Amino acid sequence: MAAANEPTGAAERTRDAARTRAEILEVATTEFARAGYAGARVDEIASLTRTTKRMIYYYFGSKERLFTAVLERAYTEIRETERSLDVEHLDPVAATRRLVELTFDHHEAHPDFIRLVSIENIHEAEHIIGSERLSKLGSPATEVLQRILDAGRSSGLFHAEADAVDVHAMISSFCFFRVSNRHTFGALFGRDLVAADRREHYRNMLADMIIAYLTAERAKG
Repeated sequence: MAAANEPTGAAERTRDAARTRAEILEVATTEFARAGYAGARVDEIASLTRTTKRMIYYYFGSKERLFTAVLERAYTEIRETERSLDVEHLDPVAATRRLVELTFDHHEAHPDFIRLVSIENIHEAEHIIGSERLSKLGSPATEVLQRILDAGRSSGLFHAEADAVDVHAMISSFCFFRVSNRHTFGALFGRDLVAADRREHYRNMLADMIIAYLTAERAKG
């Protein structure tokens, strides 16, 4: 008889299924980011995992649903990172700088996420639109930003009537561009946007730009 603390057969199968599914998603993320949605092949993903094409369809149903699951995983990861951000003890300027740094660091550390978002934009966000899970994720970054902006205006530090989504777009735009366009920008201007010796320069520059926008006086009229 099995010991009381040994996993049951059903529990072990559940863990095996979870591990297999996670492995498929890991490999699929790399393949979709490398080859795009149209170029990625389920056969290739299967060959790079410890499973079969049949099992991939068993877990995900189709290539389209596999790609949607990859996007869900990528967006869930960045949303969880945003939720971990603790800026309640910081003044609005320091809190803004911390949020910029978090976004900068995450985009730099996840180039596959940048590629997946670029690919999904080519497909006009059809997979995101069709995902119930993504529609419920929300945006912790904009929620945190709204609290920061409210605090900044209340204290008189922020003068701009800034919208949280607009500021989020400003932050994400540079973070995204820096990774997605590094090769074309480098070829045209001879400067590597992700060069290690300029990393802190760009990180501080972005934070300074956002804070300058939020604290700048606006002409009345």
